[in-house]
Amino acid sequence: MSPLLHIAAEGELQNPLVPPIPEVVIGLLAFVIVFGFLAWKLLPNINKVLEERREAIEGGIEKAEAAQTEAQSVLEQYKAQLAEARHEAARLRQEAQEQGAVLIAEMRAEGQRQREEIIAAGHAQVEADRKAASAALRQDIGRLATDLAGKLVGESLEDHARQSRVIDRFLDGLEEKAEAAR
Repeated sequence: MSPLLHIAAEGELQNPLVPPIPEVVIGLLAFVIVFGFLAWKLLPNINKVLEERREAIEGGIEKAEAAQTEAQSVLEQYKAQLAEARHEAARLRQEAQEQGAVLIAEMRAEGQRQREEIIAAGHAQVEADRKAASAALRQDIGRLATDLAGKLVGESLEDHARQSRVIDRFLDGLEEKAEAAR
């Protein structure tokens, strides 16, 4: 017989989409057991992992916010220190310029004082040399004049006191004529 006839012979036709009732009951019972087991064992673990993950994310966000706040605070401190360091550097530079100006003024004054001392010592030395040269020249002129006078007169003018007086009178006369000529 053909399979269609065999189905028709059985009596009533069953819908192939609807399962028999005992299979539905066994399927439902198995589903409830498996679902209950999963809900009892697996669901707490899943919730625990999800909660840990949520806490980790929230904690990470809080840590990031705290780190950002701390970084901002450190940045502000750094900027304040940098501004203070720049101010201090400017103050030190100003002090160094002022000290340099004072030092230059002191060195100029010291140089001027030393120059004046050197000039005064030079003038004193020149005056002393002039006086020494004048005295040596007076002696040489006096000796030469005495020798010349002795040769002209034909006698020796060896009296030293008289020589000095004659020579001094002669040179004083020459100096007076030189001053009058000026």
